[in-house]
Amino acid sequence: MNLSKLSRQVGERLRGQGLLLTTAESCTGGWIAKCITDVPGSSSWFDRGFVTYSNAAKMEMLGVRAETLGRFGAVSEATVREMAAGALARSRARVAVAVSGIAGPSGGTPDKPVGSVWLAWQMKGQAPVARWYHFDGDREAVRRQAVTAALQGIIGICDRVSPAPD
Repeated sequence: MNLSKLSRQVGERLRGQGLLLTTAESCTGGWIAKCITDVPGSSSWFDRGFVTYSNAAKMEMLGVRAETLGRFGAVSEATVREMAAGALARSRARVAVAVSGIAGPSGGTPDKPVGSVWLAWQMKGQAPVARWYHFDGDREAVRRQAVTAALQGIIGICDRVSPAPD
């Protein structure tokens, strides 16, 4: 699906429910936040984005635990869950999306091949929802598919909650 159209749909859901979004991105390098801020008026529903490409940045900016990174690695369910929680704790947002993956062309392993991406979405006060994907294609294709999945997941999590009170 078209990223511009998806981003507008994300904005409609968030604005309609009075929710602010934050992003915590690794392999997408800020691409989710870029798509969001391409939408005019997004400042009414987007609070901030964290680009935490290195493990040090994940720990310093989002509070991801060294133990989590050491035990599970950056591309893991545990890490993206902590990234989402950290983004919520360090922003005014009520909704977070976090992404970490191996876009390639190198960096893959037998357990985590190129194209492996973990995403997590979290609503403040609720447990995060995390999902693993394996995307095909070159670096750009993997990253684009991760952004698409992230935006679709934001819509999904918004559809499961009731609007904020006036």
